[in-house]
Amino acid sequence: MKKWIVVLFTAVFMLMMFAPAAFAESAPPDNFKIGSFTQVNEASHTATFVPSDTNEPATVKLDEAIKAEDVKLDDKAMVSFSDSNGSETVTEITVMFLGLTRDKLIALLIVGLVGGLLSGFIGSGGAFVLTPAMMSLGAPGAVAVASNMCHKFPKAMVGSYKRFRYGQVDVKLGLVVAGSAIAGVQVGFQIQKWILNTWGSAGSDLYVSFVFVIILVVVGGIIFKDAVTTAKGKTEVKTPKLAARLQKIKIPPMIHFKKADVVISAWVTMPVGFATGLLAATIAVGGFVGVPGMIYMIGATAMVASATELLVAFVMGMWGSIQWALAGLVDIRLVLIILAASLFGVQLGALGTTYVRDHTIKLVMGTVMLIVAVSRGVKVPVYLAHLNIISLDKNLANLLDSISFWALIAALLVAGGIISAAMVKGIVRSRIEEKEAAVAGRA
Repeated sequence: MKKWIVVLFTAVFMLMMFAPAAFAESAPPDNFKIGSFTQVNEASHTATFVPSDTNEPATVKLDEAIKAEDVKLDDKAMVSFSDSNGSETVTEITVMFLGLTRDKLIALLIVGLVGGLLSGFIGSGGAFVLTPAMMSLGAPGAVAVASNMCHKFPKAMVGSYKRFRYGQVDVKLGLVVAGSAIAGVQVGFQIQKWILNTWGSAGSDLYVSFVFVIILVVVGGIIFKDAVTTAKGKTEVKTPKLAARLQKIKIPPMIHFKKADVVISAWVTMPVGFATGLLAATIAVGGFVGVPGMIYMIGATAMVASATELLVAFVMGMWGSIQWALAGLVDIRLVLIILAASLFGVQLGALGTTYVRDHTIKLVMGTVMLIVAVSRGVKVPVYLAHLNIISLDKNLANLLDSISFWALIAALLVAGGIISAAMVKGIVRSRIEEKEAAVAGRA
């Protein structure tokens, strides 16, 4: 393991040293700036804006749709501009940092705990719960994505080490997938920049939610069906048909992954890693593609795939965090609060995998994905209304917000309930087996 750790950190260091161009592209989009307003002139419908990168005050026009009272003075905000008659006009203002009340602080701690529990148990970073949760509490989509990715890599490091101790991580598979995941992160980051530049924060919120729904329904449905089928059969499913076909492709280089017990072409692992990194950078979620990809395309067991994904999340999370931090979109308060709770949860989740069967991991993943898909799906009309694509009654918008919030709460409760029940059942079964073995030994 020590050899692979040295290789991992050497690779990341070399990328940082010899790929400065990649980091140079991490600046915010051209028509999207971060800063604060210090003064508003209602008569001329202008405001004084101070960008965070230059600290040089500038007078900017406000779009007709923006009222003077909409401009919050001295609050850090994400601001979208358009060039109108040779001068910059503010078209959208989104307060960057949500106010941390006592209720929101408690909510973030609970979300972080359950997210960590999921991370340690199913291998995903838990972002398919954490990102929607931060958005539901008021964080802009881009900030939720950036902050979630930043908190992910230290948590993933703890989880991957914990599960390596349990003999579940295929280090070689993790590093190979992580290599192409970094390329996916770079592409995904540019996509988010383009969306912010074109449609602003509301466009980013819509994109995150829409992609969430599509991926969660498709992947969650497949995994849930597989879990139910496996549970009914009382035996674990053999190598998936797709993985069996892909393993027959003999295009060099062929790689033997010892822990996963798979020999497969590196060209098969690349799409899995790239898709994982792409989604991680755009919506802060890669695990629910990476884990199924390793199961259904590469042929690893759910146990090995979920553990190995934590190593992948650590590598690409470290890389992506630097990208987002340089763009100024990381809310360090959210990072630290969620990380504090999730570091505890991830160890419980990792412990839980030693007491459950393969299909239980799939059941938790599939169930939570489908519930979170509902939470994000009902918000799509709200974001469409923010972009003036459709009109939406205010009462209906409030109702959809409530449905989204309570669906997310349901997902957290279901995840925590299933994992806790499985752990208790597994621990009880393990102790009974130990007592029976002890009795048999004395006999």
